[in-house]
Amino acid sequence: MRPKSTTLTAHELEIMKIVWRRGQATVRDVYHEMLERRSIAYTTVMSELKTLDQKGYLRTSQQDRAYVYRPRRAKNLVIRQMVREFVDRVFNGSAQPLLVHLLEDEHLSEADLREISRMKGKKR
Repeated sequence: MRPKSTTLTAHELEIMKIVWRRGQATVRDVYHEMLERRSIAYTTVMSELKTLDQKGYLRTSQQDRAYVYRPRRAKNLVIRQMVREFVDRVFNGSAQPLLVHLLEDEHLSEADLREISRMKGKKR
């Protein structure tokens, strides 16, 4: 039997973005915010928050009758890990083909390129 993946699904990432932005959230908080964008069941949100806790992305405490979820991992570290996994899986660990792809598909504006150049200059 294969171990459960610790990679975030699209729905889990959507929930994490809400919790990161708020700093902490209950199931009801996340449910109401997601409901503004699309139809979703309260029990689905509850299950996904529990899964994120089990995966180590959230920590849970109880306040009164509600569970409060807080990020266990910083957003920038999680995103860095997700990008690294993507580059490893799709581009065999090399970021250069990803950048070439972004440039060819015109996903980067001139302002983006200037900012990348500026950042690159700071690292030297």
